[in-house]
Amino acid sequence: MGQRLATGDTAPDFTLQDSTGQDVSLSDFRGRHVVVYFYPAASTPGCTKEACDFRDSLASLKTAGYEVVGISPDALPKLVKFAEAESLNFPLLSDADHAVAEAYGAWGEKKNYGKTYEGLIRSTVVVDPEGKVALAQYNVRATGHVAKLHRDLGLVQPAGK
Repeated sequence: MGQRLATGDTAPDFTLQDSTGQDVSLSDFRGRHVVVYFYPAASTPGCTKEACDFRDSLASLKTAGYEVVGISPDALPKLVKFAEAESLNFPLLSDADHAVAEAYGAWGEKKNYGKTYEGLIRSTVVVDPEGKVALAQYNVRATGHVAKLHRDLGLVQPAGK
């Protein structure tokens, strides 16, 4: 299990494939803010809600200078299906061996229905234009998380949110 990141830490660089088969690296976003969010599984109710919230808020985030990247341990075919089914307008990256999630402190012990196991912890890390962590949030809720992120970043909420 990786160490959780804190404001001011250097964000670990990564290169992962997206749902279109392209390599996407954190360094591709140098000079811009990027929201890197980790979600447990594509096409599940909570992850769909969170992804659609990011989709619906992307214009306001981009206007404020933020890009969005979603990362899960899902295989590429599942990400392709998810992105198409929900008309997602930002990259979904496959971290099948969860190495990036571990580097970001988003992989660790979870408890569900009385069982303890290792898995992806729903987390969001905002990386500044220099590659430093501007905000790190762990164990976030799927519902309402994007609205809270807007508030935490001091951004105007999109209408209807």
